[in-house]
Amino acid sequence: MDQKSTELAEEQAYFDRADKNRQRHQAQLDDLPGAAANAGAAQRFLKWVARKREARATVREAVAVGRIDDGSEEPLYIGNELITDEAHEILVINWRTKAAEPYFNATLNDPQGLVRKRSFVCDGNTITDFADVHFRQLEEAVEALDGPDGLLLAELDRSRDGTMHEIVATIQAAQYDLIRAPVDRTLVIEGGPGTGKTAVALHRVSWLLYNHRDRFGAADIVVVGPNPAFTRYVRTVLPELGDAEVEHTDIGRFAPPVLRGRPEPVEVRRLKGDERMAGLLARALEARIGVPDAAERMLFGGRFVTIAGAEVRAVLDECRAAPGGYAHRRALLRDRLHELARERGAPTDRERLEPVDNLVERLWPQFSAPAFLRQLLGSKRRLAAAAGPGLTAEEAVSLQRQGADKLSTQTWSEADLPLLDEIEDLINGVPRRYRHMVVDEAQDLSAMQLRSIARRSANGSFTLVGDLAQSTGPWARDDWDDLLRHLPDARPATVSALRYGYRVPRQVYELAAKLLPLAAPGLAPLNVVRDGPAEPGIHRVEASERPGRAVALAMEHAAQGRFVGVICPPAHRQELVEALAANQVEWSGADQGDLATAVNVVGPQEAKGLEFDAVVVVEPEDIVAGDDRGHRMLFIALTRTTRYLDIVAAGDPLPMAAPVRVPEQRVESLFAPDERGMERLAEQVAAMVAGSAPAPAWYDVLNRAAAILERQAESAPRRGVSGRHRRG
Repeated sequence: MDQKSTELAEEQAYFDRADKNRQRHQAQLDDLPGAAANAGAAQRFLKWVARKREARATVREAVAVGRIDDGSEEPLYIGNELITDEAHEILVINWRTKAAEPYFNATLNDPQGLVRKRSFVCDGNTITDFADVHFRQLEEAVEALDGPDGLLLAELDRSRDGTMHEIVATIQAAQYDLIRAPVDRTLVIEGGPGTGKTAVALHRVSWLLYNHRDRFGAADIVVVGPNPAFTRYVRTVLPELGDAEVEHTDIGRFAPPVLRGRPEPVEVRRLKGDERMAGLLARALEARIGVPDAAERMLFGGRFVTIAGAEVRAVLDECRAAPGGYAHRRALLRDRLHELARERGAPTDRERLEPVDNLVERLWPQFSAPAFLRQLLGSKRRLAAAAGPGLTAEEAVSLQRQGADKLSTQTWSEADLPLLDEIEDLINGVPRRYRHMVVDEAQDLSAMQLRSIARRSANGSFTLVGDLAQSTGPWARDDWDDLLRHLPDARPATVSALRYGYRVPRQVYELAAKLLPLAAPGLAPLNVVRDGPAEPGIHRVEASERPGRAVALAMEHAAQGRFVGVICPPAHRQELVEALAANQVEWSGADQGDLATAVNVVGPQEAKGLEFDAVVVVEPEDIVAGDDRGHRMLFIALTRTTRYLDIVAAGDPLPMAAPVRVPEQRVESLFAPDERGMERLAEQVAAMVAGSAPAPAWYDVLNRAAAILERQAESAPRRGVSGRHRRG
């Protein structure tokens, strides 16, 4: 038996011993409820044990991910939980502890007192391999461990399964620094596709819960994602780490529960996301408070009681100015008018004060957030009246739409959800605040969505995760300051970038990175650490062949046991769905929050943050055309894979410039036969070129445009183009 085989057997014996003691700990947990002093304590113990079981049920079976040796007799094993033997001697320490820090931080330049770091590769609790770093024996200078190591590269080849997993075994030094960054500030973790930023943020939550137990409990932290599919994808990580109680939600769930799915033009979505909407909603709600009559007469059992309108108005004004939300102040008005009516001879029995309640409803109507917003959006008059100084009446009226016949059948757009949450806050306040909030894909959030997040923070402590190069949609951003200004500024903000791409194969990233000069000018590409198994496949087809080819490729990958994402723009989704049905392919749709089968259909926007073994991208030209930052959207779609990429296209598989379409009427309105008019037209043309081509190509584009204009001038003299306007 060679030396490594001997050591492998010794390590396995240690793992088996630790596992027996882990099982003993679990049995002791089961006995705890019986030792409780009373039935109530026993119930609390039962709940606590159940939560522990739930957390441990999903933890990987290996007792340790690695070990460190500092030259002493006993190495230190690192795992997901503390394990001790019968004599209370430590067998495995928790990765969150200070003693475990050298495992993540040691580098060849700074070994932190270690002689060796060993990382295990396991199948369950069976060790299949291990890798060592001998700090004192290596002579060649190599990059510190914030780059890749062998165990990390092995982990990256593991197949996806529709959920994200913990990465304790493969945390790199740069990632570990962010995991344990100070909590007394807003931390922005920025990183390109495959840098591990989401996993780092989730491990940061687990580290905070362990190391700041005096400040945080699981109920004090929430993880906010962009959509249900993303939330489902990441929600298993913390239970794997032993933290099953942390809340996960998508940004839309902050709103009252309503039917989602209403489509809406981009200009309306942009306006609804504007922070000026907060003022409009507040003014519109206050405008629903009425004015009393000159005298308010109420009938109580055949006897009229009259209260002067001036008295009612005084009470109304006092309640309007009182602190608290709309519902609280309404309740205050009701109590004050009950009291006033009794003073005038109304019955003292509260159940018989219905006439007062009717008056309150007329003066200060009661609303749910959906009922109020449905009425507001259905009325041009109310919208215009609420515009106020922040919005023009024309902008406000542009929000008007016809509502459903019944509130219960009303369908709401994604842009409506933060408005509903704003109204709910105005009426009833926020039911719950958190001491730390993790917000993923934060770069795309509108000002109104950020208000939803800000009002739920108890202290301004945030971990924000995102990538400006992947910022798309109506609220695409080019810097973090535009986002941070909407959050509480009680704490300083730190923006930290991850610079290694671990999960996207080099061949795929190099193809996608060709889009960066258009998608994110000035952004440096990532350092990608691994090669994929194959070059990206480019499949040029006729339009009629497109859905069939995409489905055939997805089926080929699925037959190899790969987790497949078909990223398809909305314009081609129906034809793709029909092709899947014709081939009897079972599939899941990310728009329903579902990533459960081998083949998954994903829209470009929904693909953010997800990972697949294989990705089939359908018609890149239409992905680019579907968003104001379309090249960013295509960059996202191409980088969702960890192994294989196929592109199916009737058009350009990698469009490097979006078509420029300028309405003729708009151009004519810019032009006047004078220097100012020509200057304005030149500025418009320059803006279009700058927004559609990389800087090195600008002059070539303009020269070609000039040649096109010259040909048009030769063939269309009726347009009034004289020779003095031509080149040369």
